[in-house]
Amino acid sequence: PKEPVGSLSADSIKIKKEVANAFVKRKKRSSPYEWYFEYYKSPMEQMHERCENYPPCDYLSDQIGFALAYNRFFG
Repeated sequence: PKEPVGSLSADSIKIKKEVANAFVKRKKRSSPYEWYFEYYKSPMEQMHERCENYPPCDYLSDQIGFALAYNRFFG
């Protein structure tokens, strides 16, 4: 189906993660506990980021799930 000329699709408004991080402001952390978890990520979160930064793993994780995709490429 064709979209009207003036409408935007989701594909046309995507931007790279690096560009998005340049203008998205994070709120300040008030407690040391929040500060700690801001800078020291859990092993699971590190695994997610590693998979997200490798396009074949990121694509496969959308298809079969994160755990299987991660184990296929890094396990």
